[in-house]
Amino acid sequence: METTNKKVLRLSFASADGQTVSFTLPNPKAGLTKVEIEQVMDLVITKDIFLSKYGPLVSKKDIKIISTMTEDLYDPPVA
Repeated sequence: METTNKKVLRLSFASADGQTVSFTLPNPKAGLTKVEIEQVMDLVITKDIFLSKYGPLVSKKDIKIISTMTEDLYDPPVA
């Protein structure tokens, strides 16, 4: 049995069509600041780095660091 902890950074943008486009990045660097993340998001928008089926990304919508803890309660017998 094992407990695992995982973190992801989710960046959400508004597209030209008004839709939300999100990118999830695993294992964000510890100590990452809001300012650092916003600077990267601004660069993504300005440089038009990602192609979206809803059109260009036009603004920042949300930033979240999501933590999950999983407890594995069953270890199957080894045959």
